[in-house]
Amino acid sequence: MRRRTLLSAASGTAVAGCLLGTGPAAAATGAAPADGKPKAPEPGPYDAEIRALLARMTVEEKLGQLQQLPWSYDTGPGGGDTREVEEAARKGRLGSVLSILGAQATNALQRIAVEESRLGIPLVFGLDVIHGMWTTFPIPLAQAASFDPEVAVRDAEISAKEARSNGVHWTFAPMLDVTHEPRWGRIAEGCGEDPYLTAEFAAAKVRGYQGPADGAGLRAKDRLAACAKHFAAYGGAEGGRDYNTVDVSESRLRDLYLPPFKAALDAGAATVMASFNTVAGVPAHGNHHLLTGILKREWGFDGMVVGDFTGVRELVAHGFAEDEADAARLTLAAGLDMEMVSTTLADHGRALLRSGRIDAERLDDAVYRVLLLKFRLGLFDEPYADPERAVTAPSPAARAAARTAGARSMVLLRNEGGTLPLSREVSSVAVLGPFADSADLLGTWTLPPAQEKFPAVKILDAVRKAVPGAKVRHARGVSPDGEDTAGIGEAVAAARASDVAVLVVGEAPALSGEAASRSDLSLPGAQEKLIEAVAETGTPFVVVLVGGRPLTVGGWLERAPAVLAAWHPGVEAGNAVADVLFGEVNPGGKLPVSVPRTVGQLPVHYNHHSTGRPYDPDEKYTSKYLDLPEGPRFPFGFGLSYTRFTLGEPGLSRTRIAAGALRDGDTLEVSVTVRNSGRRTGDEVVQLYVHDRAASLAQPVRRLRGFRRVTLEPGEERRVRFRLGAADLGFWTNDTEGDFRVEEGAFDLYVGTSSEARDRLTLTVV
Repeated sequence: MRRRTLLSAASGTAVAGCLLGTGPAAAATGAAPADGKPKAPEPGPYDAEIRALLARMTVEEKLGQLQQLPWSYDTGPGGGDTREVEEAARKGRLGSVLSILGAQATNALQRIAVEESRLGIPLVFGLDVIHGMWTTFPIPLAQAASFDPEVAVRDAEISAKEARSNGVHWTFAPMLDVTHEPRWGRIAEGCGEDPYLTAEFAAAKVRGYQGPADGAGLRAKDRLAACAKHFAAYGGAEGGRDYNTVDVSESRLRDLYLPPFKAALDAGAATVMASFNTVAGVPAHGNHHLLTGILKREWGFDGMVVGDFTGVRELVAHGFAEDEADAARLTLAAGLDMEMVSTTLADHGRALLRSGRIDAERLDDAVYRVLLLKFRLGLFDEPYADPERAVTAPSPAARAAARTAGARSMVLLRNEGGTLPLSREVSSVAVLGPFADSADLLGTWTLPPAQEKFPAVKILDAVRKAVPGAKVRHARGVSPDGEDTAGIGEAVAAARASDVAVLVVGEAPALSGEAASRSDLSLPGAQEKLIEAVAETGTPFVVVLVGGRPLTVGGWLERAPAVLAAWHPGVEAGNAVADVLFGEVNPGGKLPVSVPRTVGQLPVHYNHHSTGRPYDPDEKYTSKYLDLPEGPRFPFGFGLSYTRFTLGEPGLSRTRIAAGALRDGDTLEVSVTVRNSGRRTGDEVVQLYVHDRAASLAQPVRRLRGFRRVTLEPGEERRVRFRLGAADLGFWTNDTEGDFRVEEGAFDLYVGTSSEARDRLTLTVV
């Protein structure tokens, strides 16, 4: 029997929770006229100035504000001609430039726009500051493994200060694409498989870049405008192949892919970027339902929507637009405000306007949003950067923050017999593997100037520094991706001659990131053979895994006494790894993504739906593989420590809650005591999961709805508390107008230290 709906956002009932922005109440600030066009942003402090400018602008100047062109180096296919950019700025037919860096360069181009164009409208300069500018932090996936949003805040604060001082105003981050596909290279740029975790980090990153949610900090000389990308569902690309199609129901779109974007906007994100993929057959760059229906009407977003690199022109290749003029028409009508790199609006806008194929009011709305961003950034008052204040290198404090972030992001996957931490009194260490003496540990989306000037600290160098009295031997063994095994003998000899070996293996940054999908997630080349050979020596050894995604660990896992997932840890990589290896830092990170046993098992993720025949090892006709055990190799939320933690019996402030209480925004509390029962100070991440036992739409077997990372001394205990409300107990229906429900019935609440938590409470909504 279908259960009665108790809360329905579409019916006008307000739903509590920061991840919701639904129904008429939320849509009021961005309601659309009857023709479906978005309402212009509400008049604010800059409304008079913007409207005065609009009244003076020609059609070409308006279209120019919607154009972004690349500068000296590109972030995608094609190329930029700096003379073309300068001429467009001089004519007032350019709104933004990407990939320009440095106070001297930005000021020179800005002077052309401000001092030589007819209206003197400044340019806004954007750059892919993804996980650091000069100071490269761990990749975003690694940061998510910290389960500590303050790591993301600190990264964004330092990145913003370094970038803004060099004339950059706008970063194309954070990337908020939830994905169940580790084959997808851009998993490295996001926070993994869970929407709640991603949403928490989304809000944190926006706060770090921009400051207060009211946007007042955007004018500051140490802040950047954030860009929530890619809107939307990019992480669902079929087969993990970049740019691929996404076929998704409305409920999954809203429950899985959209919550991080709403969290970012609630934190004040100034801009949103459209995604490359189709969503249920409609490319995001031409998707009115996404860009206008949800973003601008339902959520009332008054910021600017930018396309991705040539994404507007690609509507033709999608088979959605007949030609580039048609692409321009479709994207503007859908709700896009600025075109990146391709020039369909600039080339065809006047003719489209004259023929009535684009709407003058929608054109003005797009220009208004671009100008509003520039006013909010203070560019009309202070368009230039101060070369004397430009940050040109990582400060000691910034490097220290990156080192702390790197260590907090590492996940201890295995530690048999207390192999780790290594003793600082060890007499000899062999540091082996293709990444032991490598500085190629910064990760994807590192700025080329930073790669050249500030490479990562090598793990070999850091180990030598950590144990200055020890004999440190080194052998590469194999290359990162080659099949040549000739060097394995040297590595074996070094291991045999040493008390302990540290074996650093994984994938290079070039194997993850954009356009870097892989069909095989095992260690590249002959690296597994190197591990097997070192295992045969009998010398205790530690495997340090570096990479931009979860890798299948194969048959060698059982032979490795200890395994540490270090990801791509950033500029302080070696020091951060050494801090964990030698016990200066007790690892407390958790997996933000499930680690599959093999590629053939994909997708495998904790927040899956059950079937009518769930896994049963004793039954033939159940959902399983004949040749694999059930579940991932390592589950979401998993991570070990050098100490031991015990959790007490969880408690629930009330076991029943009424519909009226939830409707009024009431909440309940789940609490549990966590105790450090070991001998070392350490961190534990307590996690709360929710399962709706029966609903009118089948729900995931578990959903993360809370986490806390706590540091405890030996013997210390702490009561950890979580609040649950309507936002945590409900789900979206397949109604395209947006219908969020909490239904009556029983809910399982799981408390533990991974997604496989077993301690369960029962809550009943009546």
